[in-house]
Amino acid sequence: MSTVQEADVKQIVLSTAAFGPREIEEITQTISTNYSKYRELREAVAELEEQPSRTPATAARLGVCQYLLGQYTASIETLSHADGGALTHFYLGKANLALDNYPAAITAYDSAQRAGYEPGAVALAKAEALRYDKQPEEALKLLDSLSGAVEQTADYLYQRSATVQALGGSRDEVVAYLERAVNVNDSHSGALFGLALENDRHGNDQDARELYERASVQFPSHVGTLLNLGILYEDLEQHERAKACYRRILDSFPSHPRARLFFRDADASRDMYYDEEARRRQDRMSQVLGIPVTDFELSVRSRNCLQKMGIMTLGDLTETSEQVLLSSKNFGETSLVEIREMLSSKGLELGMFANQKREEETTYDPDSLSADERALLDRPISDLNLSVRARKCMVRLGLTTIGELVRRTGDDLLECKNFGVTSLNEVREKLTQANLKLRGD
Repeated sequence: MSTVQEADVKQIVLSTAAFGPREIEEITQTISTNYSKYRELREAVAELEEQPSRTPATAARLGVCQYLLGQYTASIETLSHADGGALTHFYLGKANLALDNYPAAITAYDSAQRAGYEPGAVALAKAEALRYDKQPEEALKLLDSLSGAVEQTADYLYQRSATVQALGGSRDEVVAYLERAVNVNDSHSGALFGLALENDRHGNDQDARELYERASVQFPSHVGTLLNLGILYEDLEQHERAKACYRRILDSFPSHPRARLFFRDADASRDMYYDEEARRRQDRMSQVLGIPVTDFELSVRSRNCLQKMGIMTLGDLTETSEQVLLSSKNFGETSLVEIREMLSSKGLELGMFANQKREEETTYDPDSLSADERALLDRPISDLNLSVRARKCMVRLGLTTIGELVRRTGDDLLECKNFGVTSLNEVREKLTQANLKLRGD
């Protein structure tokens, strides 16, 4: 470990000695251990770029380092004029993959294999490209063809998990592969990110944050790791830590739109004051409202009636009146008492938020809208001037336009982590100002 810590990144890059996988690993491990060494890499690359002429071998060295800095287009241009060796082709594949040029990546990996690059590494990289190219079956065939020591590597187990997931495999199988990968290599950034994402999706914030933190120190860092970790830090009011995550992204991708937006939000939030007790109450209420009714031991009759009515959570029940429940076929006074007792155990009542839900559903048929109305729905959600928390939830849900937002119900939005009743009311208020409603309102 001390060798890694003391490595001179600039010297490795500018040296005329051999440059291959071992040197690349030394650079990445050094920066992972001490991120301040990132500056040395950037300075060394700048020096190589300023050289009036360079040999094909130097071009290969420069192209690989440009890839490490996230300069993918420049990397491809440089490597295209390099020595044509195995390393050059392999990193041409990685740079093309990063730019979503999957067929070009696959072609480059094939060239790397013919040029003598390590077969297992090429096969795993090609499997990844095939998966991204919407050929998960071919990726699985390639993984199945591998045998021996490569099957026990973290890279193999990680690619296996991602391919199984792409093929619609079970979450348990995906997680099992990821956990095995981390057991083999506890610093594998891909596997750590995968496990963190699974915990993030299931509301295990602390476990997700710890896994994201372990993944974030690796270099090059996954952009998704840093974005998600930054958001979790913001939820904890740790705005400086959040800014550090977004700054890491901007080091490599200065124009990254989300990182720029999130950095500004975190910077603006530093000096904001909150009613912590009110916020805790709101968060606790949001968690309670999100509890599925299936978590309670209800009678078969009650459970079936709720399922037929589309009532999935305690929040759904707080928006539903007793009259509506009793109007449902086979739902009687006995079931009503059972539901009341269940809600009472959580400090809730039937219909307590019924005023937030209307029975008539509003839909927007594009063919029936005027040009002005269509233009309104095509506007970005940012035009609503939502709070930071609400805007982050829009990003998590993948919503970018007002039209996409109004196609969601309030329940859809409440499914998003950290999106509670207060945020929902804010969204409804902003839409009302534009004469719009959420679906089902």
